[in-house]
Amino acid sequence: MNGATAYLVAAVGLLIAAAGVAVAVLALRAARKRTGGPSGGPVGDPFRTVDDDADALRGDPRTLKPGDLVEIRHTSYGVRGTLRLREDGWSWAEHLLDDARGGKLWLSVEEDPDLEMVLWTALPEVGVDPGPAELEVGGRRYRRKESGRATFTALGSTGLDPTGTVRYHDYAAADGTPLSFEAYGDSGRWEVGTGDRLHRAEVRIYPQQTDGADTPTGRVG
Repeated sequence: MNGATAYLVAAVGLLIAAAGVAVAVLALRAARKRTGGPSGGPVGDPFRTVDDDADALRGDPRTLKPGDLVEIRHTSYGVRGTLRLREDGWSWAEHLLDDARGGKLWLSVEEDPDLEMVLWTALPEVGVDPGPAELEVGGRRYRRKESGRATFTALGSTGLDPTGTVRYHDYAAADGTPLSFEAYGDSGRWEVGTGDRLHRAEVRIYPQQTDGADTPTGRVG
């Protein structure tokens, strides 16, 4: 190999090495962009893609507030009031809904870690108190899942004080149907409801402009 040929081979080798470094740098930048920034920065949830697409088309249930409209299984409801609840750093929301006929339901929204929505219907006096590992309501057997005590902030019209506490016991039937007992404040009266779990595609949110509706209010009833 003469001197000119050797020089040419060396030059080509340097160009190839430089190209490899450039590709590596671009790959690193792309990887950092996908993961939300340099090491130690916030990393997005890779499983939220489907939810994000649904939120763009149907509205985000996590932002629901008094005054908004929500369509559930082709029935429209107005959000009359909202409870923001918190327990040991965990938070969720419960929304009081009105339909056109004056019927009232509650919609709970939480992430555990996936988005979970349950439409609750109040039950009349059931004649049992929560606490046992199993109990029977309406001819169905339910097993206890969890219980606790949370604080809440009331927004809009809920019939509750602006702030307070709630004790709860959650149960579930063999098919997963939820049953909930709640007692607000110092009341020893348990409010009982049975739930219907909702699929994301069954719920559409119509946010409304409100003038101060998303602020704590006093008891209304």
